[in-house]
Amino acid sequence: GGQPRNVQPFSDEDASIETMSHCSGFSDPASFTEDGPEVDEEATQEDLEYKLKGFIDLTLDKSAKTRQAALESLKNAFSSKILYEFIMERRMTLTDSIERCIKKGKSDEQCAAAGLAGLLCVQLGSGIESEEIFKTLGPVLKKIVCDGTASIQARQACATCLGICCFIVTDDITELYSTMECLETIFTKAYQRDRDTNGVSGTHNTVLHISALLAWTLLLTICPMNEVKKKIEMHLYKLPGLLSCDDVNLRIAAGETLALLFELARETDADFFYEDMELLTEKLRALATDGNKHRAKVDKRKQRSVFRDVLRAVEERDFPTETVKFGPERMYIDCWVKKQTYDTFKEILGSGMQYHLQSNEFLRNVFELGPPVMLDAATLKTMKISRFERHLYNSAAFKARTKARSKCRDKRADVGEFF
Repeated sequence: GGQPRNVQPFSDEDASIETMSHCSGFSDPASFTEDGPEVDEEATQEDLEYKLKGFIDLTLDKSAKTRQAALESLKNAFSSKILYEFIMERRMTLTDSIERCIKKGKSDEQCAAAGLAGLLCVQLGSGIESEEIFKTLGPVLKKIVCDGTASIQARQACATCLGICCFIVTDDITELYSTMECLETIFTKAYQRDRDTNGVSGTHNTVLHISALLAWTLLLTICPMNEVKKKIEMHLYKLPGLLSCDDVNLRIAAGETLALLFELARETDADFFYEDMELLTEKLRALATDGNKHRAKVDKRKQRSVFRDVLRAVEERDFPTETVKFGPERMYIDCWVKKQTYDTFKEILGSGMQYHLQSNEFLRNVFELGPPVMLDAATLKTMKISRFERHLYNSAAFKARTKARSKCRDKRADVGEFF
């Protein structure tokens, strides 16, 4: 490759530039200074687009380092702003660049390109343009996912991207089923691994199995009911085997998938009966109260928290409702299907999830939030708290955190940890 160019990455400062789009009629509070004048939105928009055009050009650079930096910068921009019109004009160029980077790049470049492909479809939503992108990139992603010679990280990123893109664009039921079958060939290998006395032995493929399982679960949520029944019959009696594996994240992924399968099974059949219920609830209860000294404390806490909810779902048909706040709005996550969908998009959008929930029409349709709330500059300014109020709030929060941590550090508070 050629000499790497000095790529100035897309920064947090760039992310604060207000980008107007077809589905965003309000301005971001960050685009206003506390007491100063309003930002010249047209000029900053032009600056942003000029930067992004440069990054798109650099995805074709001879240097792998430069290409990867450009892909990462585009990912940051796409996750933090709505850029529908800008992307629409350049979607073919972007698709070609992503295809080239996935086919010819090394592991890190392939991961960055796969992540950008997912964000491209999130930006464009479920229209014909996303379908065209998926027709081009779908076969390439499947090839990498199933390629045993490709790096595990690249295969993992491509599996996640495949699930998200298919979820967004698929109107073709045969494409949905073939994508699910591709992902099944990956995570079902976790069923087949030799068992020793401690359960399923861990391998370096575990992260790939987790990504494939979660992507498959996401696609299951949009399947017709007759297909859901088939998949439940196929996997519901095999998944509990993964609850004994060595990797805490695979145990958690299997547990959450089980909870979702039970939820769907009871929706399709009110009289649904699971034969090995007693054995399963025993396993789940053991994981929800796991005190194994050989496991890390952080892993045990995370596992116990998740499996308490999974046990409630399987045994009592209950789900602990979560509230997600974004801007002046609230969203309630009240079922496993919604939780799985939210977690998947949060993984790809990161800190940009709240912004996209406010202004991305596709995402708002997925979560049934209605059209974006239109807020003018004056309303936003009244919503924004003063620096002094923010300082008082932060001070109070800091004191509360300090008190909570002090209690946790007290040995007497950890007595229950060993039981």
